[in-house]
Amino acid sequence: MAAAAPPPAAVLEQLSKTKMFGGHNLRFRHQSAALGCPMTFSLFLPASPASKLPVLYWLSGLTCTDENFIIKSGAQRAAAAHGVALVAPDTSPRGLNVEGEADSWDFGVGAGFYLNATNEKWKNWRMYDYVVKELPKVLTDNFEQLNTSCASIFGHSMGGHGALTIYLKNTDKYKSVSAFAPIANPINCPWGQKAFSNYLGTTKSEWEEYDATLLVKKCNTLSTPILVDQGEDDKFLAEQLLAGNLEEACKAAGAPLTLRMQPGYDHSFFFIATFIDDHIAHHAQFLKSG
Repeated sequence: MAAAAPPPAAVLEQLSKTKMFGGHNLRFRHQSAALGCPMTFSLFLPASPASKLPVLYWLSGLTCTDENFIIKSGAQRAAAAHGVALVAPDTSPRGLNVEGEADSWDFGVGAGFYLNATNEKWKNWRMYDYVVKELPKVLTDNFEQLNTSCASIFGHSMGGHGALTIYLKNTDKYKSVSAFAPIANPINCPWGQKAFSNYLGTTKSEWEEYDATLLVKKCNTLSTPILVDQGEDDKFLAEQLLAGNLEEACKAAGAPLTLRMQPGYDHSFFFIATFIDDHIAHHAQFLKSG
């Protein structure tokens, strides 16, 4: 009996292309099998390289789309200098018209929390599978200049939570991780509790699978330092972000963490843009070393 044919490559619709620092910002739409709806992602491709480009995924925070980071962060200058491609997915499924999906800014549309929902109502909210499995395949199938097997991941706020948890669950897939003001201990903050109770139900063991502070305690073989920048004037620090909990967990687990508390900085893209070059340099050293 003949083997089944592989699934066809995703069909990409290019939405825009702009030149920047010798490379190009590109934006695409495709039909997502994981999420059951069309999805957009943004991609910065540095100028044509001599060898395949490593990939650095950016995960955005609450209310963002794939465009916020590309437009506001200024990351392309450092990415071009280091020869690293940037990939920014959207933050949730869109257009599914699930009852209540747009009732609040911190849940539903624009608030996928980079998990796989188990509540039937929210079954399409599978951003974990989209980021970890589907999007890398879409990139591999469509961009021969990318080396998706050489990848790192970072993000901001909800996206910092996503980057940390995805990395800690897949240290074989990513070379390094960093975060700006991540939701570091979501089972103990209002944003996380609202999202997890709706997406995952009441089983707390399922919540723990998406909490960086708890996941790091299970990782006793981490050797690559985790970089986290946190603004000291961030109004969400004490109630929602809980960077100190992650710091304590890393110390207890012997996990290498560089937590930089930045005096005077808040939760905004002004903060991200200030330190983005440091983060790209952090990832480039590991992406280029193997």
